[in-house]
Amino acid sequence: MKAYLILENGAVFEGESFGAAGEASGEVVFTTGMHGYLETLTDPSYSGHIVVQTFPLIGNYGVIPADFEAGFIGAKAYIVKYPCQTPSNFRSDGVLGTFLCERGVVGLAGIDTRQLTKILRDNGVMNGKIMMTPPTPADAPAPGTIKNAVAGVSGKEPTVVGNGDLDLVLLDYGAKKSIAEKLASRGARVQVLPYNTPADKILAMSPKGIMLSNGPGDPSEDANAPLVETIKTLMESNIPIFGICLGHQLMALAQGYKTRKMKFGHRGSNQPVKDLASGRFFITSQNHGYEVATEPNDPRLSFVNVNDKTCEGLDFGRHFSVQFHPEACGGPLDTEFLFDKFIERVKAYAAE
Repeated sequence: MKAYLILENGAVFEGESFGAAGEASGEVVFTTGMHGYLETLTDPSYSGHIVVQTFPLIGNYGVIPADFEAGFIGAKAYIVKYPCQTPSNFRSDGVLGTFLCERGVVGLAGIDTRQLTKILRDNGVMNGKIMMTPPTPADAPAPGTIKNAVAGVSGKEPTVVGNGDLDLVLLDYGAKKSIAEKLASRGARVQVLPYNTPADKILAMSPKGIMLSNGPGDPSEDANAPLVETIKTLMESNIPIFGICLGHQLMALAQGYKTRKMKFGHRGSNQPVKDLASGRFFITSQNHGYEVATEPNDPRLSFVNVNDKTCEGLDFGRHFSVQFHPEACGGPLDTEFLFDKFIERVKAYAAE
């Protein structure tokens, strides 16, 4: 069945439907990972996006529910060059196209994903629309940004992960489940709270540490202003705080930094960063379209992106944050040491 993508600049790509049939609109972004497509699809940070895989063959190892990062697909639609119809993996529980159909997610295959990616790199990310009929110029979507995205992906009720001795709070802005799992594996009992939980309620729980999760959308939009104020209050309490991705950006805003939209963002499992303290380089997994604006000589700057020198981490002493995902390493354990660093600060605080 034919399907089409039209971008806001009028560019049209003709391909075939391989997921659910129907229309889907969203911000078109590309990710450079050669693997991890299941984690990508189920990452809540992709809410509102049409995701393009630059690697041509996707679906090789099938569908593995144990690898899901959430119980839903965050992406509005999914675009690949060649979807694999015969996956080979002993853990596989199905075929990618069937999975998308079951979840009602539109998929588009067979288009020139290389050319599409070049357009996005040259012009910046833009909105797009997938259709089942040939589009006309009038079908081109208008420019725009994703609004109030966090409220749509955060859990509605508190949950608990792990049963360790360290009581931690994870504020869920669209959290990947592996963040709580990494903490639980280090002896924590993680109380996962909705994104809009007020500071006084969090402090009344007397946590020994607080995690700020990843999530979608523009960190500086008005809908996130109450979250920034909550974080500002929490940071004044001296409880150790660790922010990842959107959590990093919201923490920066709470400390007076500004954020700005990037031309095409960082998305993929092969993003190089430099640790300014040690001089070491790490390959990281990332998914963000906004950055924290910093000066090169900022003493709080802890990590920088090797390719474009953008901010990849801030350290405020007791509190710190990173733009990348230490729970989703480019290799087996590359940056998991950041969870150990957080736990060390939590234990030191608990002993005060």
